[in-house]
Amino acid sequence: MPITIPHINIMQNPPIQADLHVVAVETLPKGHVLLRLTSPEGSLPDIRPGQFVEVRVEGSPRTFLRRPISVNFVDRDHNELWLLVHIVGDGTRTLGRLKEGSKLDCIFPLGQGFWMPMDKALPQEKRILLVGGGVGTAPLLYYGHELRKAGAEVAFLLGGRTKDDILQRNLFEHYGEVHLTTEDGSAGVRGFVTHHPALKDKWTRIATCGPKPMMWAVAHEALKRGIECELSLENLMACGLGACLCCVEKTRRGNLCVCKEGPVFNAKELIID
Repeated sequence: MPITIPHINIMQNPPIQADLHVVAVETLPKGHVLLRLTSPEGSLPDIRPGQFVEVRVEGSPRTFLRRPISVNFVDRDHNELWLLVHIVGDGTRTLGRLKEGSKLDCIFPLGQGFWMPMDKALPQEKRILLVGGGVGTAPLLYYGHELRKAGAEVAFLLGGRTKDDILQRNLFEHYGEVHLTTEDGSAGVRGFVTHHPALKDKWTRIATCGPKPMMWAVAHEALKRGIECELSLENLMACGLGACLCCVEKTRRGNLCVCKEGPVFNAKELIID
């Protein structure tokens, strides 16, 4: 029997290229930095949770291509866009050395974001669980903020190797109950996110981002229980516009570019191993 994949076309603003100014660079545990950026030219465009930014890295001779970074948060009150960067190579190391007042050449917003309610009543989509692992928690902060603003009951299930791998916990707590798992048992339930009893609770929708095995396990649980589930994939990307084909994912609709057709996909679209 063919699988019906729910899909809603939502008009999104076309991406722009702009020099954003660095407001602050905050050092976080385990080699992460939070870049807070602003637009000196006026208000930031509409940005949906789950979309990403392609950043040009100046001053890194070994970094030829832009780097894709998930939108961590959009602070409309201060006209700020936040990017959570994990320093793992020359490009991200250069980004981590940026100073207040530096300029960053960005193309944004890119990709298809998470599902969002069309009205504030949320009659069918009331209890939503957001599951993240490692730096994959980054897009869930903004998503939780927007869902909470729309009237949803939001909870977070965050996992890491140790308690220091759970980033921005205090910020997540502003928007919903936070459940934790760590592999060493230093915070929350010992083990993986799939070991936490919160995952078995009655949710109307689940969204997840992080290591692929974790997302696959979460999606398998959701599909088994008939819960709508979305995954934000982290395939390697270069252009961010669907031209280079390096981020292709095999789906039930054929081979699709994650940067253009995603990075967010309904679990029913994907071929879950």
